[in-house]
Amino acid sequence: MAKLNYAFRFAKSGMMVSFISLVISGCTPSNKATENMTSETIKAPVAKKVPYEMIQHGHKRIDNYYWMRDDTREDKEILAHLAAENNYVDAQMAHTQPLQDTLFTEMTGRLKKDDASVPYLKRGYWWYTRYEGDNEYAIYARKKSSLDNPEDVFLDANVLAEGHEYFSLSSVAVSTNNNILAYSTDTESRRLYTIEFKDLTTGELYQDKLVNTSGSIVWANDNKTVFYIKKDVQTLLGYQVFRHTLGTSQDQDKLVYQEDDTTFYTYIGKTRDSQTIYIYHDSTLSTGISVVAADTPNAEFKMITPITQGHEYDFDQHNDWYYIRTNKDAKNFKLVKVKRDDSADMSKWQEVIPHRESVYFEDFLVFDNHLVLEEKENGNTNIRIINLSTNQVTALPFNDAAYVATFDTNPTSDSDKLRYYYSSLTTPGAVMEVDLNTFSSKTLKQDEVLGEFDSNWYQSERVFVTARDGKKVPVSIVYRKDKFNKDGTNPVYQYAYGSYGATIEPYFSASRLSLLDRGFVFALAHIRGGQMLGRSWYEDGKMFNKINTYTDFIDVTKSLTEQKYGAEDKVFAIGGSAGGLLMGAIINMEPELYRGVAAHVPFVDVVTTMSDPSIPLTTNEYDEWGNPANKDSYEYMLSYSPYDQVKAQDYPNLLVTTGLHDSQVQYFEPMKWVAKLRELKTNDNKLYFQTNMDAGHGGSSGRFRRYKERALEYAFFMDLVGINK
Repeated sequence: MAKLNYAFRFAKSGMMVSFISLVISGCTPSNKATENMTSETIKAPVAKKVPYEMIQHGHKRIDNYYWMRDDTREDKEILAHLAAENNYVDAQMAHTQPLQDTLFTEMTGRLKKDDASVPYLKRGYWWYTRYEGDNEYAIYARKKSSLDNPEDVFLDANVLAEGHEYFSLSSVAVSTNNNILAYSTDTESRRLYTIEFKDLTTGELYQDKLVNTSGSIVWANDNKTVFYIKKDVQTLLGYQVFRHTLGTSQDQDKLVYQEDDTTFYTYIGKTRDSQTIYIYHDSTLSTGISVVAADTPNAEFKMITPITQGHEYDFDQHNDWYYIRTNKDAKNFKLVKVKRDDSADMSKWQEVIPHRESVYFEDFLVFDNHLVLEEKENGNTNIRIINLSTNQVTALPFNDAAYVATFDTNPTSDSDKLRYYYSSLTTPGAVMEVDLNTFSSKTLKQDEVLGEFDSNWYQSERVFVTARDGKKVPVSIVYRKDKFNKDGTNPVYQYAYGSYGATIEPYFSASRLSLLDRGFVFALAHIRGGQMLGRSWYEDGKMFNKINTYTDFIDVTKSLTEQKYGAEDKVFAIGGSAGGLLMGAIINMEPELYRGVAAHVPFVDVVTTMSDPSIPLTTNEYDEWGNPANKDSYEYMLSYSPYDQVKAQDYPNLLVTTGLHDSQVQYFEPMKWVAKLRELKTNDNKLYFQTNMDAGHGGSSGRFRRYKERALEYAFFMDLVGINK
């Protein structure tokens, strides 16, 4: 449970899946009416200008493209303009189609089509998911008692997805008696999920249908009660927790909690021991947790400890104790424990793991006989095992220069084995299992890379770049050895995010091999705004320190070329969502550094969006970016807001993508930005804007289709440096 704050904050911007794959772009099929038209006959769309005046703190802004906002997403003029932009991209990129096809075939060809997750045992069943052939979605299955027993397929997402251009399965939750399935789906990409129920003994669907939910589902232990979160359909904030009794209509559901403070997010869950249901209250700077026994779901929820400004915490429980990861007098967090009945009294909290200035305490798991810690020191993750009887401490060994190690599925506490996930820039992801008593370990599964691949062909490095204020910025680098000479001639693909404290880890990507094999150097910049170097690293990249995020990225670019990792005229920058804001800022500040930039679902109209509480996420973001109602925040945000800072200058070649139904960054932000860039930029560099008309923040749904989007991005960059195969 300890990573809830980080995970939810990351997920709330829609990046948990999209950024793990670095795919957030969107594409739409070519319009058949334009198939015979060439890049010369289709011209870049020029948007009309309709001045719209906004005055804040006595300062006037004129937005000529405000008219592009349509909350219904049905305005014919807007849709026609987006279609024209898509047709323009299709025409201009048509000559790269053979390369795109080659890239798509390469990337999907590395994937094992018939694949499965590592099964885990809980409540007498082995649970797992698997893929078959060219199917886009997972099959959910289980086997009773033994893996040698027959398979029971209890949900096939491919069947549910039939007939839908977009499909997302959010939660799959089975009742504690293993007989009833609850699952939530979204077919519009607005993250408004519908929950349905299935009798696993008969295969029949229940009449119950819960609409406009966050997708989360938590079963009580009576096998008839579920908790879910209902969303405001305008702001898309999940703010009401309801209790539903199976067999009744949604309008009879009991409201058990309502969040009236719009700066808070609301989440629900259940502890690993299945004894407690919790409501998680999360703002940028403060958190709280309310709990109820899973055996008595009709009882009142009670707060573990009252919410106080600046206090963030999460918890796990074991027997009569809460283990609490807290930042109380501990910027990088510490671990305490307290009797469950005494949790509200902080004077009774007993320190278990003290605060350390140089170590960021990320996560923990409590087992019957062991405590396991996940920590980050100097940018690398440590996993430490503590024997609760002897207090013996053992650290797991990791040898790569840059890697990710994090807890995998550990469903119960009565185990003496820990599962964790390991990957590096050169090592395909693996699920590992270590014996907590003997420390012997084994690989349960390692992702297969089909085709020609040898991890020894590639080299990873971790370097530290000195930023302009003297701070050392970690950078994870990987390249193919026989394609790289440290002579400043290679193209560089530089990626970063840098917001919400989200740490983008140096994981392996099979699709990235298509870049490395063609001589690109991949550089992941762990800039301020994330937490690679602890909590201070995040605080130095938010609010009135936000400029550090952008200058860090720029300083990394300059250092990489100075150190001859790449050519000055072949640097490509990539970011999405808040990372798209990063892209917008750097090209306003020092556009000459970049040959090309890809900005996916970019958050670029910062001041206007943050001034409108009706837009999803706005009110929850005040402690991240600032509230423009305050003059100092308004002026600071205005100083870097990409849309507001567009000016008459040369800009790099740009590929901008969005989704019409994006629930996190509304489509009209990048649409307006592109129109203003096209109006003011002073060179003839490419400016392409593509909208996925069927998807949202995460791009295309499905296992394979997303690689069409990545192939477009890669081909865009490769074309700029003369790579055509």
